[in-house]
Amino acid sequence: MSVLSLSPAMLTTAKRAFSTRRANAGAMKNLLKGPLQPCPGDLVLAQIEALGQHKRLQLSNGRPAQLFENDTVVVAYGHRYAPDQFEAEVPPDLGACHLAAAGGLAAQVLSQHGAMLPPTKLQPLGLIGDGRGQPLNLRDFALPSIETNVVVPVLAVVGTCMNSGKTTAAAYLIHGLNRAGHRVGAAKVTGTGAPADVSLMADAGAAAVLDFTDAGHASTYLLGLPELEAILSTLIGHLQARDVSAIVIEVADGLYQRETASLLESERFRASVSGVLMAAQDSLGAAAGAAWLRERQLPVLGIVGLLTQSPLAGREAAAATGLPVYSLADLRDARIAMAPGMPAAPALAPTLWEAA
Repeated sequence: MSVLSLSPAMLTTAKRAFSTRRANAGAMKNLLKGPLQPCPGDLVLAQIEALGQHKRLQLSNGRPAQLFENDTVVVAYGHRYAPDQFEAEVPPDLGACHLAAAGGLAAQVLSQHGAMLPPTKLQPLGLIGDGRGQPLNLRDFALPSIETNVVVPVLAVVGTCMNSGKTTAAAYLIHGLNRAGHRVGAAKVTGTGAPADVSLMADAGAAAVLDFTDAGHASTYLLGLPELEAILSTLIGHLQARDVSAIVIEVADGLYQRETASLLESERFRASVSGVLMAAQDSLGAAAGAAWLRERQLPVLGIVGLLTQSPLAGREAAAATGLPVYSLADLRDARIAMAPGMPAAPALAPTLWEAA
């Protein structure tokens, strides 16, 4: 391995990805080259070799920046699970690889959805190291684990698959709780690092928003259950410590995704949540998802997601599951999103907390 000094000019001109937002630029001292095996979360300085699907990089401040060939970028190695985009894993060396996600994920693409263009090609220039010549990893900048005695109700939004409407439902629920007078904390517990979802939660009125990148991970794909549980506990603990009165969390991907299933089946998750909302694209998915959750003794409160755009699909889902179906208008209604301790008000549908 060779260790080269990393000049401030090299960092200044490089585009820093959202996935690396917690990393302290002051700690980036050296560039490590040679026969190294990168680990998930390792920071890497890379050059854009050829543009493909991702022509923009989401910066650490959330702004999408146009990419050009020969641009240098600071991204993080990580695995990717996205059935409608890319399946990718961290490569075994610092050879050419791909930009597997716009939030800044360096990985080797293994498969892709038919609608995707070939991935943008990256040429790593070296791992970014500290002053001792050790690779810097996102875990080095993670929030510490925290324990509080505060008990705050937690609502989880899960779904049948990607793009089932989870994040939008979570945002509208946050807005409804905010309108009801709550100080809301929000977190995306699993997924691939990107600013869009956490920004939407903040826009909806969440007083504090965190995601798994705050716990030291660019992606949660292929993590073990202990690591997933640690992320869950860390994020909820830090939100509880920020004087919130309700917490909304989103678990990415679908119930059949390995990490999602593992987390939802855990006793830690069951003990952490007060209720679960099931997002689905259609009534059959809603019925199958609700049954899956009930088999695992999770408190399913209702159905949300894309199917609520169709009143007919909503009625089908309600009949098939015996659960209330909440449209976006319902979720942002302070009377329906009412939580314990709030003044009672007549509701057009059962409140989420009454359903629990």
